[in-house]
Amino acid sequence: MPAAKIIRQNLSIEVERAMAQFPVTSILGPRQCGKTTLARQLAGTRPSTFFDLELPSDRARLAQPELMLSSLTGLVVLDEVQQRPELFSVLRPLADRAGPETRYLLLGSAAPSLIKGVSESLAGRAATVDVSGFTLDEVGAENLKTLWQRGGFPKSYLADSEPASLRWRQEFIRSFLERDLPQLGITVPAETMLRFWTMLAHYHGQTWNGSELSRSLAINDKSLRRYLDLLTGAQVIRQLQPWHENLGKRQVKAPKLYLRDSGLLHALLGVSSWPDLLGHPKFGASWEGFAVEQILQRTRVRQAFFWGTHAGAELDLLLMINGLRVGIEIKAAASPVMTRSLAIARADLKLDRAFIVHPGASRYPVAPGVEAVPLPALLEELPGIG
Repeated sequence: MPAAKIIRQNLSIEVERAMAQFPVTSILGPRQCGKTTLARQLAGTRPSTFFDLELPSDRARLAQPELMLSSLTGLVVLDEVQQRPELFSVLRPLADRAGPETRYLLLGSAAPSLIKGVSESLAGRAATVDVSGFTLDEVGAENLKTLWQRGGFPKSYLADSEPASLRWRQEFIRSFLERDLPQLGITVPAETMLRFWTMLAHYHGQTWNGSELSRSLAINDKSLRRYLDLLTGAQVIRQLQPWHENLGKRQVKAPKLYLRDSGLLHALLGVSSWPDLLGHPKFGASWEGFAVEQILQRTRVRQAFFWGTHAGAELDLLLMINGLRVGIEIKAAASPVMTRSLAIARADLKLDRAFIVHPGASRYPVAPGVEAVPLPALLEELPGIG
């Protein structure tokens, strides 16, 4: 049974650092990923005022936003701020006048109005911290299987049983499509988006092929691309971009697609239990996506890519960390061995470090300069590589 109390220490530190440098910090992430809980934990350590803009009473308190907000000091939290995009123009002069004792914390989903408000009205005044569900760092390596199967959304991960967790995810998918997306200004019918999202689950871990998906869904390429970008902006899909090297080889140019939360992936695939996952054709792809997301949430690097050639060589993840090229191949086998694909990638891309990440417990060398390593061990080492 997962622990009921999860401490998000690394995330708290990241937000604290942002607030120390900027008068405004935006915390962005899907609904119910833990943004409000994190903000309340931060608010509990200092004088603070909390507004939940989904509550009529709190919206009424901000009927005269400039008068209300200008009278406040300490930490001012505006939850679901995308509900009131006009607040960004009010916050701009307040942020300019704010002393070190006053900070504004904005919570919301990645709504176009929120992104525009931060980038235009608060340019140079705001930092952004992206938040997902629980990570392996936060729940502990001993809970890897549960986190992988259920995903990181707190109510899914902490559910009393597997059926309860699955039911929560199914309800989340329904409410996300019927409620959250329309609130983000997305007018695509929920049934259409569900078909597309389910199809993406079956393409999880593969490169984008708009023509093939278009034929399968009877939707034109341009619309599909827009749907993909909408789900990416809503932070439920990750598009991992390809790396290009001057090699004289034909290299893959389309992004690789992952559902960011493994629990939502499993719900869309109809996977209801651990035995179901073990026997599912997407077992290996599920592990790959889970590992990619855990690594990227841990390192928070902006320079992350995959690499592939039309001849078949591929590297699942290429990271630029402290000036080093770190190559990662992800295998679902408990005792993986060196692959020809990784050998080609190591030579062509001139990797400084190379790893094969697996769900087993042993760490061992597989070739000169290449190690097979369990995911928790890699997460501990990555920030200090070099």
